Amino acid sequence: MMNKKDKRLKAVLFDMDGVIVDTEPLHTKAYYRVFDELGIDMTPEYFATCTGESTKNVFAKVIRDFNLPNLEEELVRRKRAYFKSIFEHDEEFALLPGVEDLFKVYQNHGIQMVLASSASMNTINWVFEKFDIGKYFLAKVSGDELMESKPNPEIFEIGAKFFDHDKSNCMVIEDSTNGFLAAKGAGIFCAAYRSKNTHLQDYSIANIIVDKYEELYPEKLSPHFDY
Repeated sequence: MMNKKDKRLKAVLFDMDGVIVDTEPLHTKAYYRVFDELGIDMTPEYFATCTGESTKNVFAKVIRDFNLPNLEEELVRRKRAYFKSIFEHDEEFALLPGVEDLFKVYQNHGIQMVLASSASMNTINWVFEKFDIGKYFLAKVSGDELMESKPNPEIFEIGAKFFDHDKSNCMVIEDSTNGFLAAKGAGIFCAAYRSKNTHLQDYSIANIIVDKYEELYPEKLSPHFDY
């Protein structure tokens, strides 16, 4: 008799912005300072289409769609400078509720974790150092260093290579349409985290939708994974 395939959850790929930390408002403030300087009347609907993309790709898109001079590197530099200033001085900036408890639960269950974020590695390192969360993660992957950004699945395909397990034993935790599409393209089960700062995203693409991280504890993921 053939052995039943092991369907336990053994590895998790975490997005960062909107999943681990509440950086979406900080990034939005930084982007809108640049948009104001450019004289762009940015709508929430258009900006929502940029969620989950790298800073470089956002400005490449904005330059193309708004017929602006190709000053991509300068705009990226300006936005990152604004973000760093806001990051350092925003007193309300914190880990999202329940996420560190989730790290501990996964660690206690021997579940491997990799960070796969569109943020720059500088930003990822700032967050890891500020909140001392590097001890939970096997590796960090920055989409800013890749040729393609989400919704391209490259970041999750690279991240999954750090694991000792098959993709069928993996899960992605994301909060954006582009992230859901990237997980789907990589063939990895996707959990959508619906936070108060995530707007206008297509949650129907994800396999499951959660509002609290307790819902992603291993014993709560049946029938998707064995426990």
